[in-house]
Amino acid sequence: MAKMRAIQVSKPGADFELIEKEIPEPDNQEVLIKVEACGICHGDAIAKFGHFPGIKYPIIPGHEVVGTVNKLGNDITKWKVGQRVGIGWHGGHCNQCAACRRGDFGSCETSLTTGLHIDGGYAEYMIARPEAMISIPDELSSVDAAPLLCAGRTTFGALQHSGAKGGDLVAIHGLGGLGHLAVQYAVKLGFKTVVLSRGKAKEELACKLGAHVYIDTDGGDAAKQLQQLGGARVILCTAPNGKTISDLIPGLGRNGQAIVVTGTGDMLQIPLGLLLGGERSVSGFVGGNMEDTVRFSVLTKVIPMVEVFPLEEAAKAFDKMMSAKVHFRSVLKM
Repeated sequence: MAKMRAIQVSKPGADFELIEKEIPEPDNQEVLIKVEACGICHGDAIAKFGHFPGIKYPIIPGHEVVGTVNKLGNDITKWKVGQRVGIGWHGGHCNQCAACRRGDFGSCETSLTTGLHIDGGYAEYMIARPEAMISIPDELSSVDAAPLLCAGRTTFGALQHSGAKGGDLVAIHGLGGLGHLAVQYAVKLGFKTVVLSRGKAKEELACKLGAHVYIDTDGGDAAKQLQQLGGARVILCTAPNGKTISDLIPGLGRNGQAIVVTGTGDMLQIPLGLLLGGERSVSGFVGGNMEDTVRFSVLTKVIPMVEVFPLEEAAKAFDKMMSAKVHFRSVLKM
């Protein structure tokens, strides 16, 4: 049997391990993908450290995957060998439960998560379900496309569903892997875009990405500065800091909304009167449509800033991501 290289986690908290294993065979309802690139996301820490019930180890992480169709299951008719495709966090659904019948596939009662329930893209090949795949256009390289399938999908989706309209004040909290994409999307969607970040180091980059205003959160009361600008219709929180997010809520205008798209164990502490007084709200968002994101990104030339690593340096790439030292997304290139 032909072999492939892959990075696996043998148990919660174990080091990444470079292994050789047989290339898997797709069943009748599956597709074999030859992986070209896989983005590294903070969500991969769930597989690395076991922060999710029901993970069966060993597991191959990775849910920002771009590659080419290498082999088709017998029942697959709408994809072709050689076609370039992408697979994200959502790895498949049943099409039969109540959620699926409503078209809410992400809430499928037996939904699969790439890199948690099924082996992901830290490998030269992976199995994918056709209902979870999208076609990747020629205008995007595989390396540039990979981060759009999670970081891009989440930030673009959150802004799309926020209710903000062109000309509204939208603040992006954090200018890292998620934030640098969120800024580009906010500008392209026609929002007056404010970047909130610690220190002055990222001000030049924020302006280069098109931000209209930069606020140094270490340099004064950021919420008060947002109010001086009229109050934010949306604050998109991409930096995992519960205290800072809580402190920003007074910067929302009436009917303003803070949307959290980053995972943190921190607690939010928000006076209830602050929410009631201005009909403000706080919500989380993990959805978004990959096809819409990729289409919009190509049309408006939104491109992630990435550092590329070979498969065998997955641990280094992951550590740089976790310590926020990567500029700005780590991508494995096979």
